[in-house]
Amino acid sequence: MNNAKLPGDFKYLPDMYADQYFPGFLVDKVKEAIKEAVTFIEQGERTGVQIQDAFDQMTVKINNLEDEFFENESELETAARDSIGETVQRIIQHFEIDIDIEEALRQREW
Repeated sequence: MNNAKLPGDFKYLPDMYADQYFPGFLVDKVKEAIKEAVTFIEQGERTGVQIQDAFDQMTVKINNLEDEFFENESELETAARDSIGETVQRIIQHFEIDIDIEEALRQREW
C-alpha cells in the first residue's frame, strides 16, 4: 500500500459541488467524513480490515446526513452516490488499496 498523502489539490465530490441541488454546507459534511477516512489512511501502514472499518465509519456518517439533506430539499440519490463513489475510488487507487468500491461503501443506505 502506498503511504503517500493525497495531493493538496485533490478534488473531493466535484460533481456534488457543481450541482446546486446539493447544499454546499452538506456537501462539506460529506467531504469531512471522507477526509476523516483519508487522514486515518495517511497516518501510516494500515491493514485492509482497518481501512475497511474507516470506510464503514465514513459511510455511516454520510448515511446519518440523509435527514439533513431532506430538510434542505435535497437527497443522497444517484448523482450523490456516483460522486461519492468516484471520489472514494480515486482515493483507493491513489493509496493502492486492495478493496473493491462496492465493498468500501458496503454500509451505504443511499
